[in-house]
Amino acid sequence: MGYGHTVKVAIAFDHRGVHLRDAVLEALSGHSVVDLGTNTDAERIDYPDKAREIGEAVLRGDAERGVFVCGSGVGASIAACKLPGIRAAICHDVYSAHQGVEHDDMNVLCLGSDVVGPSLARDLITTFLAARFDGGERYVKRLQMIEDIERNAAHA
Repeated sequence: MGYGHTVKVAIAFDHRGVHLRDAVLEALSGHSVVDLGTNTDAERIDYPDKAREIGEAVLRGDAERGVFVCGSGVGASIAACKLPGIRAAICHDVYSAHQGVEHDDMNVLCLGSDVVGPSLARDLITTFLAARFDGGERYVKRLQMIEDIERNAAHA
């Protein structure tokens, strides 16, 4: 389990999520980072704006994966999933961080800075980046079903 190469990762934080910034950067040491900010909590940052930025970076191919941190991780996950093709999930345990990639091809990991500490954040990010999509028939079929939902919702 692992890429065996440097992963290009987009990162984004709102004004609460920035409190995990140092831990996120530490976990990404050795990887290529596309830093979408913020680096301070002095100004309120609306997580939907950062969701759009990180989602678009992944969809454009500027990054292979994304790590998005807000206070709880919930808003980050909800907002990021509004972009067709983004499969973002809040993960506060290592099982979900790898299983979300292996079975669901998760491409954005969402964390809550008020929920996880720096040590767990590093473990979650390392696990997320090491995981690979299984590619099994049932998982591919489910992704196709999700893509159908996205297409149909856009035409509703």
